Amino acid sequence: MTPLSILIADDHAVVRAGLRTLLESRSRWHVCAEAADGRDAVEKAAKHKPHIAILDIGMPLLNGVEATRQIRKASPATEILILTMHESDDLVQQVVEAGARGYILKDEADRVLLDAVQALSQHKPFFSVRVSEAAEIVDASDSARSSRFRLTPREREILPPPKPTAPTSCSNSTSTPSPN
Repeated sequence: MTPLSILIADDHAVVRAGLRTLLESRSRWHVCAEAADGRDAVEKAAKHKPHIAILDIGMPLLNGVEATRQIRKASPATEILILTMHESDDLVQQVVEAGARGYILKDEADRVLLDAVQALSQHKPFFSVRVSEAAEIVDASDSARSSRFRLTPREREILPPPKPTAPTSCSNSTSTPSPN
């Protein structure tokens, strides 16, 4: 069985080191490359063709949204997991539309990162509970159907929020971070 190759891209060395330690605690998982900025992440993804790329949103030179787009073009088989501190519906939408199949928050990475990587390694999406309602997985074979159910920011403002199906510990954030 081939080891699972993983690219880590985050502009903080301590975050990359911690992620490497956590990921490589699993047998047959290997961090094949690290990048400190978005451009380097794209170049290393094109060179190494990792199974999984874990990207921060706020990286220098190229943000995580654009890095996701470019990695999907350079290495279409690479599954992309966004690991960020930003809990924004609009940002989730942007990265999903760019090609990411997972989105988790840094403050819960210690609990869900390994499960997220495992899911993506099986080509299954994985989204943090706190952002999963915002994640619309667009089925390429039925984009017309998915666009019918996509709400504009104004529609989301007017309509009441959906009723939760299970209790969660959500905290509503009103700020929308820049994806830069």
